[in-house]
Amino acid sequence: MPATTIHFVRHGKVYNPDHLLYERLPDFHLSEQGARMAAATARFMALNPATQAVVAVYASPLERAQETAQIIADGMNQMRKSQGRKPLELMSDERLIEAGNEFRGQRKDRWPLMALQPANWSLMSNLMEPSWGESYRAIAERMRDFAYEQVERYPGQQIIAVSHESPIWAFRRLLETGKPEHNMLLRHTALASVTSITFDVESKNVLGITYANPASGVQ
Repeated sequence: MPATTIHFVRHGKVYNPDHLLYERLPDFHLSEQGARMAAATARFMALNPATQAVVAVYASPLERAQETAQIIADGMNQMRKSQGRKPLELMSDERLIEAGNEFRGQRKDRWPLMALQPANWSLMSNLMEPSWGESYRAIAERMRDFAYEQVERYPGQQIIAVSHESPIWAFRRLLETGKPEHNMLLRHTALASVTSITFDVESKNVLGITYANPASGVQ
């Protein structure tokens, strides 16, 4: 029974001195710590027999995801070069992008105050959907479309997909519970973490989900 594994990686820490809700805004790059996080995840994946057989690397088009993915691909390629294998190339996919959010550009510490303003009450009508941007179901379904397409494209193989906290967790929730809606404060998707999902190629059923946090000690 062939199976395809997709390693969903969250990007590393972002340089954000103004503490903005950057969401899909451009020009938010990895911080120095974020680059080190990505490098730690690259080492983990290159040295781990369970992950070093990757054949493709995809990423959200946002800079922080692209930079994380490139660092990982470069780390994997060092190993592949020593083995005489073809280097991995980075590919982009819009379905891996961060969720849309109507509060983007606001300071994180002012977000609660913005939510209390009468003009924004309609955006706060449903905390579980959520009503302030792209719904968790829409996020999870585009991630599912991406995953199923790759399962068919890479039967019996492994790929990396660098995305964002909300898309990775919403998709995992959909697979595990059938309901992507969740409390955003209870996500289990650390920076530069790896959520690996294995699918049966024929049925698309989930055969297993594992989680690793190789950058947890990076300062």
